[in-house]
Amino acid sequence: MGEKTGKKLNINDVNLLAYNFLKKYPFTISWRIRQHSRIMAKHLNPDEEVLYLFPAQKNSNNISIYETCLIAFTNKRILVARKNIFWGYQLFSVTPDLFNDFEVYKGFIFGRLDIDTAKEVIKLSNIDPRALVEIETNLSEYLLKIKPRFLKQLEKDMEKDMEKEKEKEKK
Repeated sequence: MGEKTGKKLNINDVNLLAYNFLKKYPFTISWRIRQHSRIMAKHLNPDEEVLYLFPAQKNSNNISIYETCLIAFTNKRILVARKNIFWGYQLFSVTPDLFNDFEVYKGFIFGRLDIDTAKEVIKLSNIDPRALVEIETNLSEYLLKIKPRFLKQLEKDMEKDMEKEKEKEKK
């Protein structure tokens, strides 16, 4: 599959993954992919691998088509990168502990994905309806793979902290 990868990506790799997705699902509305790819590539950590990447509009309104962003599921977090039209950019990072749930909506022309986090609901719209099944499958697999691993690590860290506090109390 063209959108899946398992290596650190540069701007050209991110750009290629986004264009491969758009080639496969051409009814997804997106603009300025290269600029968004630059932001995504800049914020990927050296030890971070992109598992899945796709473009969408970060809004809940099918009429507003100028809020394109790139969404990447990595081995550590979900990233949503968007280059503003004039200057600056926006980057949203959702770690597994903040991720709650997601919902997929299929409309007559476009589809929508809502990612529920502890702080907000990230609404992604104007997605080709044929892409929704693939996105849902990859997001479900991502959750089943990443969240348990994260929770185990969190548990280990909490145990270490408790042991340190016990040692301090003994002293």
